[in-house]
Amino acid sequence: MIRRRRLLQAASASALLPLAATVRAQSWPAKPIRLVVTFAPGGSSDIVARLLQPALQEKLGQPVLVDNKPGAGGTIGGADVAKSAADGYTLLVSNTAPISISPFMLAQPTYDPVKSFTHIAYIGAVPNVVVVHPSVPARNMGELVAWIKAQSRPVNYGSGGVGSIGHIVGEVLKSGQKLNMEHVPYRGSGPMHNDLLGGTLQFAIDTLTQNVPFIKDGKLRGLAVTSRARMGLAPELPTVAEAGFPRLIAENFLGISAPAGVPREVVDRVHRATSEVLANPDIGRRLQDMGIAMTRMSQPEFADFVAKQVAEWAPAVQASGARLN
Repeated sequence: MIRRRRLLQAASASALLPLAATVRAQSWPAKPIRLVVTFAPGGSSDIVARLLQPALQEKLGQPVLVDNKPGAGGTIGGADVAKSAADGYTLLVSNTAPISISPFMLAQPTYDPVKSFTHIAYIGAVPNVVVVHPSVPARNMGELVAWIKAQSRPVNYGSGGVGSIGHIVGEVLKSGQKLNMEHVPYRGSGPMHNDLLGGTLQFAIDTLTQNVPFIKDGKLRGLAVTSRARMGLAPELPTVAEAGFPRLIAENFLGISAPAGVPREVVDRVHRATSEVLANPDIGRRLQDMGIAMTRMSQPEFADFVAKQVAEWAPAVQASGARLN
């Protein structure tokens, strides 16, 4: 009799396990979700986060609060998320800087870009563009290199921050062509454009999206994009490979990640919600208008993509000699 009772109890407990998992999945989220952006307002990560925010709120049924945590090449925001509770209430707008570049510029990394996160949903990728102030006589990459070599003083180039793709692309250009260049890091594209448009900064390597209006208005001159193919947002601009500089190919990916160990049901819910938001024609069109190339990926495909990105970028970053203080 006792043995039969125990068997019935065990069977009842087993039957309740799927129900418990369902209850957990349905109970999340039960409070607001923090979406950490690793750069200042106005950059591509911030713009994308604020575009997706209302739709994600609707899908998840809770407020999604964008929290800008800039600094140290995105590692301040990255570390904040990596060390947060793995309960799904802290998410990261992951991108190339804090995941594939900046950790390898630190003497003592504060997180592992692969092991410290669960990479959930891929959004897309945006290339950078090499832009110059109109006072610079260069009209293509070859002429820019020749102009830099002809200067008696170091030529300053700007980027959206230490550890940004623009920074590393600039260092690869500098070392590959043996150029006398000095990096001027800014806290986002907005502050950099003030100096670039004013002529106190001579050229920059920055995300394409923020620079297209200035290029079209003639306030800046675009020389090349760092994507593998020309971009519909600015089809007149050649790629760096077409310009003779294939080592400068680099795209900034954007995605949604969470701390390592977040429950599987949360991962599935966030991936599904993000996929449904990205499938919205209006949002998809607005992202494409921003120069973001979108590709569908499953959650495992995105995690594998990130691991490959890290493996590809780490040697280039270390070879560049760029460091975060």
